[in-house]
Amino acid sequence: MTDIAKLAGVSQSTVSLVINHMSGAKVSKVTRETVLRIARELGYPVERHAHPAAAQTRNLIVYLTDELATSPHAMQTIDGAKEAAWEQDCLVAVFATRGDPELEAAVFARMLDHPALLGVIYSTIFTRAVTVPAALDATPTVLLNCHTRDRGRASVVPSELLGGYTATMHLIENGHSRIGFINGEHWIEAAAERLKGYRQALSTADIPFDPVLVRAGDWQVAAGYEHALSLLDLPQRPTALFCANDLMAIGALDAARERKLSVPRDLSVIGYDDQDIARYTHPPLTTVLLPNYEMGRWAADSLIAQCRANQSSKAIIKMECPLVARDSVAPPRL
Repeated sequence: MTDIAKLAGVSQSTVSLVINHMSGAKVSKVTRETVLRIARELGYPVERHAHPAAAQTRNLIVYLTDELATSPHAMQTIDGAKEAAWEQDCLVAVFATRGDPELEAAVFARMLDHPALLGVIYSTIFTRAVTVPAALDATPTVLLNCHTRDRGRASVVPSELLGGYTATMHLIENGHSRIGFINGEHWIEAAAERLKGYRQALSTADIPFDPVLVRAGDWQVAAGYEHALSLLDLPQRPTALFCANDLMAIGALDAARERKLSVPRDLSVIGYDDQDIARYTHPPLTTVLLPNYEMGRWAADSLIAQCRANQSSKAIIKMECPLVARDSVAPPRL
């Protein structure tokens, strides 16, 4: 279908609509005829797809998540999964359970016997270890932003330790050695891993870890503001702040203004997540990308590949969290 799309000058999604004779598709007659002609010329079995009702194709992916509304992260992963699935003629149905076992069981009762079901993407809003419901024992399943302790299922999670290391090393490479760290709640896996990355970067550069420079926030702007003020009021204040998410970094920028410090001339600030707002702060915020979209794509691609090859997988992927350099980091003033 990729070849047909290139030759016809249309998207692969359009080719899929035409080849599979999807009713209601807004594709012009000329485009439809062009796609079918090229498909036949390439030897694509057009006629085999002419009557899709004759055999049920397994092309439905159930995407189960515990939460949608707490942050934009969930929607980014869903977009990645939906687009990867669509490129391979599959559809994604999303169910948010809010962690309710009864609602989860109801979804399983309705969907696991669906004749079009290909498999399940099981997702959580916070990166954590999960116990996969027994109802999924016989269903191809990929874990997204979560994992099992026995590594019994394929899963993809962000490499949070490496992300924390990358952020801290960026500050160190810019000449900073007294770096404050405003983290989230310690019991959240992402916070614990980002702290490990912060400490590893300091160790790599032979900079002693100073617990006085670490604060535990709650991921909100107000916490970033309050903790940044307390760090900036230390007798020997830090020259840079690493905040474990962009919202707390925005609070830190407000605290710097409160203390009449110019960012990045007097204080460097780096965030984490690369939310849309990060590019619109003053100055635009250097941050670390949380690869939600890419994780969603990987989950869908992996699930489809497993099912079509009729093989199970226990691949554990930790996806890179790359630095997004903007204007909030600079060498400290001498």
